[in-house]
Amino acid sequence: MALLARTCAGVCGALAVNALPHGAAAILRRPFPSVFADPPGRGMSTPRENAAWSSINAAGATVAGAVALRLGEPRSLVVPAAAGAAVMAAVVVGWFGPLMREEAARAASSDDV
Repeated sequence: MALLARTCAGVCGALAVNALPHGAAAILRRPFPSVFADPPGRGMSTPRENAAWSSINAAGATVAGAVALRLGEPRSLVVPAAAGAAVMAAVVVGWFGPLMREEAARAASSDDV
């Protein structure tokens, strides 16, 4: 049970971190890549789609966190949750950073025309 609790805590941290950029894009009404884009994860999604994806991630984080707390001692879950969050943060920066730079360059070149 302890391994399952720690795994759920890691998933909770990862999903919570993934909810943030999509939620921020939705609030700021800016396009941002999501699984609903064409192609998925690379194309730009609407703020509404990002709000939906952020909500799905937040709900998943809530469920995973609740399961982790039900199965494990809260103090033993801090490190796995932080590790999951750190890994997802690195993935988000590594994946979306170049995409957003490309999008900004495209927007700047279209402004010059």
